[in-house]
Amino acid sequence: MIDKTVKTLADALAGVRDGATVMIGGFGGAGQPTELVEALIEQGARDLVIVNNNAGNGETGLAALLKAGRVRKLICSFPRQADSHHFDALYRAGKLELELVPQGNLAERIRAAGAGIGAFFTPTGYGTDLAAGKETRRIDGRDYVLEHPIRAELALIRAERGDRWGNLVYRKAARNFNPIMATAAALTVAQVAEIVELGALDPEHIVTPGIHVTRVVRVAR
Repeated sequence: MIDKTVKTLADALAGVRDGATVMIGGFGGAGQPTELVEALIEQGARDLVIVNNNAGNGETGLAALLKAGRVRKLICSFPRQADSHHFDALYRAGKLELELVPQGNLAERIRAAGAGIGAFFTPTGYGTDLAAGKETRRIDGRDYVLEHPIRAELALIRAERGDRWGNLVYRKAARNFNPIMATAAALTVAQVAEIVELGALDPEHIVTPGIHVTRVVRVAR
């Protein structure tokens, strides 16, 4: 019997190694698996490479992970906002690497990893510092830059409901980066507000099929 549910957040993060590349879903606070990130701090893995749209804000979630000194490198599209003070302090002190990626490119690089695409050409970033050192090509009179997929050992995502097979549905805008990150990691852990019986999820509403999910843990709202 397939049952991907685990009882605790600690169980969900068992085996995460130092130096791992970790994708964290969410767009700012919307859809961010905050409790899983806090459990990652407790788990103790260090020297992490984090892939996220933002760079954390306030004192919780990704911001807390940065504050704890667990992150070596951040790959994101929007690192600075009014309360991203932990990122600002670490980056200015030279304690944090940053790979800045335009938002559309970030999403497509993650999606490409899940789809098995080796690389793709995009016009976004051409002629800027973000294209430095990358292959370029003119196609049909327009200039493009070659981008490569982003893969991860671990993806931490948040959904609204899931079943024991790992099928997931999301809540409105909290969907954002979570579905594509689920496909791009060797191990995907989903926190959900509710675990339902098999068959309770309308197949037409399932966004992430269970084949992409390794572990599911319930985190009550």
